Amino acid sequence: MENAFGQPQNVVVLGGSSDIARAIVKKLCAARTHSVVLAGRNQELLDAAASEARDYGAAKTDTVLFDAEDPSNAARVVAECFDKMGDQVDLVIVAVGLLGDQAAMQDSADASAQMMTVNVTWPVAALAEVRRLLVAQGRGRILVMSSVASIRVRSVAYLYSGAKAGLDRLCLGMADSLEGTGVTLQLLRPGVVRTKMTAGLPEIPFTTGPNEVAEYVLRGLASGQRVIWSPPILRYVFAILRHLPAPLFRKIADR
Repeated sequence: MENAFGQPQNVVVLGGSSDIARAIVKKLCAARTHSVVLAGRNQELLDAAASEARDYGAAKTDTVLFDAEDPSNAARVVAECFDKMGDQVDLVIVAVGLLGDQAAMQDSADASAQMMTVNVTWPVAALAEVRRLLVAQGRGRILVMSSVASIRVRSVAYLYSGAKAGLDRLCLGMADSLEGTGVTLQLLRPGVVRTKMTAGLPEIPFTTGPNEVAEYVLRGLASGQRVIWSPPILRYVFAILRHLPAPLFRKIADR
């Protein structure tokens, strides 16, 4: 159950070894999250994330291994996470994603399918089970990591951006479908974040670090806003970019 201040006590993280997810979990635990179940593909990284959670105040942690390239395991993984929690789940964070290399992947059917599977198909399959379990529970929150890249797809990153656009739009509809159930869904739309996934890429304006994103997330969870922008100024930047004529948008964005 959430505590008297509305802070989630029991948290499940799908993609729990990602840099952003780890930063969010640390801040949640510092703010009195009690139990955390972390799911991901790398046991060593999950163990490190679990250790961090305990260092920041979690009394109970557990881990679940899964492969996001196999959507058939999604329902089982979610059910296992809920079972390992052993109590009602307050918050589920979906932070599964693959940035990939557009130039290297765009002419490969297998690589293109992999991008869609990891960024859309597996998260959507997992969300179906998360939705079912939380609605049956009668309460709970979902936070899904989208991206500002979903707002307008760039030709130099259309696989990643297009996948995130699909997930983003689906989640907005799912959020509406949850009205009146006691369950809510929020989207996180970060810009470029300094993580191992973006290592080697040039920094652009409004680049942030994982800790900054996590701070915006905690504020967004507290306010209940449907979409959490990181940093918030990107809401206004993309309100303009999404309406630019295509030739001008390509000149600005496709670098």
